[in-house]
Amino acid sequence: MSFGLEAVGLVRSFGGLRAVDGVSFQLEPGELLTVFGPNGAGKTTLLRMLGGVMRPDSGQVRVAGALADVASRDWRHRVGIVSHQSLLYGQLTTTENLQFYGRLFGLTDLKIRIPERLESMGLSDRARTPVRELSRGLKQRVALARALLHDPEVVLLDEPYTGLDPHASAVLREQLSSLKDGRRTVVLVTHNLKQGLELADRVAIQVQGRFSSVTDAASLDLAGLEVLYHDAVENPA
Repeated sequence: MSFGLEAVGLVRSFGGLRAVDGVSFQLEPGELLTVFGPNGAGKTTLLRMLGGVMRPDSGQVRVAGALADVASRDWRHRVGIVSHQSLLYGQLTTTENLQFYGRLFGLTDLKIRIPERLESMGLSDRARTPVRELSRGLKQRVALARALLHDPEVVLLDEPYTGLDPHASAVLREQLSSLKDGRRTVVLVTHNLKQGLELADRVAIQVQGRFSSVTDAASLDLAGLEVLYHDAVENPA
């Protein structure tokens, strides 16, 4: 059976420390995996490997059963990444930022694609606004529009709620829920148990570089997740 996204024994070390230590998971097309864990658990390093920013020391990433070369240009064109750092240029307008990234991906239909993406993110009225003038929440929505501009099949989200007020978090959560379209495979890293569980199909807890568990989200409520999380953190394998 082939999966939408599969990680097999991913390892990445820095010096003598294994930041990611044999992480494996399997996601069906359209599923969202939320990864929880304390600071220093290796969550961001895992996303960087999945996104092609960092090469694993060992292990494999597979999509639809085929081995993916995560260091290749082709792989980076199949992945969209959003982090707590927007990676946007403040002096450029929202549209100009998307034009810049669209050209990097070699997209030729930006006059159609950009307005459609801005509309889907509720940003049409901000198309000509310099990004530096936007609120933190609006910047994250622009960052999500940028990450989805090339229509990636894998989306990686690294603490996207950081610094957002409750209203901005709720709006962003609506946008993220739209990613569950049955086609994209999504990996979300967050400290917020409630928000992460609401979006998840699968839940993983990463401690000291390893996944202590991978659980179907439907089998958990928030109280159960809190118990599972604290037990994993306090009693690492």
